[in-house]
Amino acid sequence: MSRVIVMSLLGIVVAATGLRAALTTVAATGAQAARSHVPSRTIDGHPDLQGYWTNDTFTPLERAPELGTKEFFTKDEAAAEFKRRQDRYLGQPKNDIHYDDAIWQAENYEKEVDLRTSLIFDPPNGRIPPLTAEATRRLAALTAAQKQAPADEAQSRSLAERCISWGNVGPPMLPPTYNANLQILQTRGHVVIFHEMIHDVRFIRLDGSAHLPAGVRKLAGDSVGRWEGDTLVVDTTNFTDKTNFRGAPRSTRRDIFASDALHVIERFTRVGPNHIRYQFTVDDPATWTSTWSGEVPLRRFDGPLFEYACHEGNYGLPNILAGARALDR
Repeated sequence: MSRVIVMSLLGIVVAATGLRAALTTVAATGAQAARSHVPSRTIDGHPDLQGYWTNDTFTPLERAPELGTKEFFTKDEAAAEFKRRQDRYLGQPKNDIHYDDAIWQAENYEKEVDLRTSLIFDPPNGRIPPLTAEATRRLAALTAAQKQAPADEAQSRSLAERCISWGNVGPPMLPPTYNANLQILQTRGHVVIFHEMIHDVRFIRLDGSAHLPAGVRKLAGDSVGRWEGDTLVVDTTNFTDKTNFRGAPRSTRRDIFASDALHVIERFTRVGPNHIRYQFTVDDPATWTSTWSGEVPLRRFDGPLFEYACHEGNYGLPNILAGARALDR
């Protein structure tokens, strides 16, 4: 478990008082902060994005259907929603401690209070668009294969279960269940993003080079960046069809769904001393009927990141496979 064990006691104390402290930030929207903030700059004159950041939030990826096209809560609605989720987060039975219990997930900062009703803001309903006919067939084939051979080999299991990738690296970078922490480093020719969850490191080239040849594929794609004013724009292609993707339907046991045609555009804008506005647009014509876009706030915290030694404690995978072999016999 990395930082969650170290920070659990402190995190629970902070969580109990976090609502009052967090709500003081609701009134200051990202747009207001962006108008008044003058970002510090690196030696080459671009905004300094470096530091430790978290994208931990209670805002769901997709909007609840009953909210329709309601993009923002009022302050009172946001406070009530935050309290409801915080109560549920802290209300797990104390005699039922397991990996996703509140005592394990507690951090030394409160989750973000946001007026947004969902991270997705386009389409207007705040939800991932419908699947294409091709994607529907692909999903059915994946589901059938998983039911037929859920544990024939390690490769039958998800990349997260195999400690390869959780899917939070993306792109787009969407918050994991816990350890939603990352570090950004900058040089003249690169931006490097190091994620605490399953230790992924992502390199973004700023040297003006083209994407890798189409035959070269990577789990997190091939990212090239450029500056548009004070915004870092990152273009990522060259994904594989095995890339972890958070947008996969919850009904599937695998967390792989987007195709190798996936194309993601990200925008990083420093809007305050402790905030980066992170926006993304996802385009995969082989999977969804339209593009979709979202926004996730990145907040500075003191750090550091802790080692996530996933393989060292990964008893689940061999036990799953051993159980399947016992059933075979």
